[in-house]
Amino acid sequence: MFYSYEGVFVVPWVELATAIVPGGGKLRLIQRGAEFSIMAGPIVLMNSRLSGSEKALAALAAQKIGGRPHPRMLIGGLGMGFTLRAALDALGGGAEVVVAELVPEVIAWAKGPMAPVFGTCLADPRVNIREGDVGQVMRTEKLGFDAIVLDVDNGPEGLTRNSNDALYGAKGLAAAAAALRPGGVYAVWSSGPDANFARRLHDAGFAVEEHKTRANGARGGARHIIWVGTKRSEKVASAAHPRRPRAPRPLGGRTRR
Repeated sequence: MFYSYEGVFVVPWVELATAIVPGGGKLRLIQRGAEFSIMAGPIVLMNSRLSGSEKALAALAAQKIGGRPHPRMLIGGLGMGFTLRAALDALGGGAEVVVAELVPEVIAWAKGPMAPVFGTCLADPRVNIREGDVGQVMRTEKLGFDAIVLDVDNGPEGLTRNSNDALYGAKGLAAAAAALRPGGVYAVWSSGPDANFARRLHDAGFAVEEHKTRANGARGGARHIIWVGTKRSEKVASAAHPRRPRAPRPLGGRTRR
């Protein structure tokens, strides 16, 4: 169906499906011709024409763990599959990519109306799709991954789920560090800068790099941020955060008054 606006025929957006996000929020899948968007209220969370920063997210993480014979990557959020496909392109045949997606309808959309966007990546034998919370996967797989890549909500400043603080706060970052193997990489996508989050990453034991990317890669688009944190060794982390020396204990036990 088309309608005319000042003599120009325009294809309207059509709502295909909706989904409730566990913990709060609602997603809408809309389509216009061959283009798809996933919305949270009036906010576009992702669009099938704008994939540059999501691809950069996986590429930056994969580059950091290059050379490992059987790398294992955890991706938080299936989205439209851009991060997944970029990870598969960058990692070798011996890799495993685990994708944790909280909203079951998003997985159904990937296999249904958005199948042309996903292509054959979901059938790749290296891919393991898990329905559930990426935070729970991190907490249950200690030293299980070489890289953890998060494209959840709009980044640390979440829009759809208040409990995303459990991922981006101190406890979530500690869980990520525990789930990573030595020298592992924790990469996070965000729609905008967040100096407090970068500081929390450092305090959690990561050497932090901040990359500015565009929604549509070299062709422009909105500016996004990707943080890449490399897990420091315990020895280096302790040196970065030395313990305060204890006050000498008084002779004879308790201090007299």
